Amino acid sequence: MIHKPTALSPRLREAYDPENFRRLGHQLVDQLADHLQNVQSEVERPVYHHADPEAETEYWRRALDRSGLDQLPDWYARVVQHSIHLHHPRYAGHQISSPSPLAALSGLLTDLLNNGMGVYEMGVAATAMERVVIETVARQFGMPATAGGYLTSGGTLANLTALLAARRHRAPRDVWREGSNEKLAVLVCEEAHYCIDRAVRIMGLGEAGVRKIPATKDFKMRTELLEEHWQQARAEGLYPIAVVGSACSTSTGAYDDLEAIADFCEAKQLWFHVDGAHGAAVAFSGRYCQLVKGIDRADSVTMDFHKMLLTPALATGLIFRELDASFATFSQRAQYLWSGATDREWFNLARRTFECTKSMMSVKVFTLLQAYGTDLFDDYVSRCYDLGQYFAQLISQSPDLELATWPDGNIVCFRRMVGDLDEEGLNQLNGDIRRSIVESGAFYLVQTELHGRCYLRVTLVNPLTSEEDLEELLNLVRRRV
Repeated sequence: MIHKPTALSPRLREAYDPENFRRLGHQLVDQLADHLQNVQSEVERPVYHHADPEAETEYWRRALDRSGLDQLPDWYARVVQHSIHLHHPRYAGHQISSPSPLAALSGLLTDLLNNGMGVYEMGVAATAMERVVIETVARQFGMPATAGGYLTSGGTLANLTALLAARRHRAPRDVWREGSNEKLAVLVCEEAHYCIDRAVRIMGLGEAGVRKIPATKDFKMRTELLEEHWQQARAEGLYPIAVVGSACSTSTGAYDDLEAIADFCEAKQLWFHVDGAHGAAVAFSGRYCQLVKGIDRADSVTMDFHKMLLTPALATGLIFRELDASFATFSQRAQYLWSGATDREWFNLARRTFECTKSMMSVKVFTLLQAYGTDLFDDYVSRCYDLGQYFAQLISQSPDLELATWPDGNIVCFRRMVGDLDEEGLNQLNGDIRRSIVESGAFYLVQTELHGRCYLRVTLVNPLTSEEDLEELLNLVRRRV
């Protein structure tokens, strides 16, 4: 006997109803447009909704008591109200872009289409767009026509994938197939993002496999020490496979000397990877592109579009100087996906990425390129880096403030100075200043610890931030003592 499926329920019909989507979609776009207008024109509105985690969770538990389709517009409004506002000119916190509304609108398109992109048949348009996006970035880096790569879900995953590629190409044996008997190692500045350390440990190289090169007083890799640390690693029985350069570091935004690292890697036949999650985008800036001089010589580069190129998270490019290098990282058979396929089919992305299901992130980037070309990226990066330089000038002219270092770009670390306080007192003071400002909602900024000292840290990612906003932030820092 054949069992018939249950009838399509009224709820399912409603959930897929085009007219409901049209009505609610129009309302949501209007609400978000009003939100953008409000945060851009009324700086007295709070940047940040401060709430106790338990209380906030209970608030949303209670929200489910008022469920129903007619409740959605109110629910959308409360989500906006209870969220941090990256489009507010006084957001200057973590390294994530205030995304272009146009790119966000593309997210509505891609979320509805929901093409998985593991295989070409599941993402025809987005896969082709992804290749065009990567080619555009590679050209901007000055890489040869043989360059290529793909988009992936965040800088952490991209950096891990790049180091797996380094292991595949520079380890003395095929670790993917045979396992590893050698103790491999990666050289990286002590100021590099913690995800590099994490990636090395995930790869099974252990604590000894992360060889940390000391930094200068400006928090950049002391490249003159690479030879010494390479020799020390070899003397300890380790086999270095790669050097990672930061463009830029997370704490201070300092750029390593990529040309010096490239010279060393070429001499030692090591893989050269650039963690440019935040700062590789500076290649699009006519004024600041010299900060990544030498990036064209890297074997691989990570760059987050969602940090400095106006794109909603997550959207990260992993670019290889030689496209062929990207194919060898993962080499597996999945006949139900690629029956009869060859290993060099660039368009079947799951062959080269961690993800088997991958979102259509290329559409968001392609939308911006379609509308504005790369000039928009130049305008954005240059404006944000200009703001960083202006802010540093204000601080340097203030005897009651101290810069940790002169910034290369849009990450600025500084602290309030009070003459009769020792270091412990200054640390307590600056932590209190940050907490008071953030909880008030007036600005959003973070803090970092450098050589045991607490510094206030801003990342200027909103191009609508004005000189007056930055001046007001310093006034608040001075008042909240």
